Amino acid sequence: MDSQGKSNRGFAAMDPDKQRQIASKGGQSQGRENNPGNFANNPQRAAAAGRKGGQASGRRA
Repeated sequence: MDSQGKSNRGFAAMDPDKQRQIASKGGQSQGRENNPGNFANNPQRAAAAGRKGGQASGRRA
């Protein structure tokens, strides 16, 4: 194996304050209004998706 060192990339190359700032956002929710793909925000859309999935699985039998 080579004993050459590798330079830090990505998160490791950032200054510690910037790392802390980014890492602190890890456990935070983005909120309902910012996540339109979440079915919890739109029960009608969830029902439609469930119906569509049920129809598709019924056709494969």
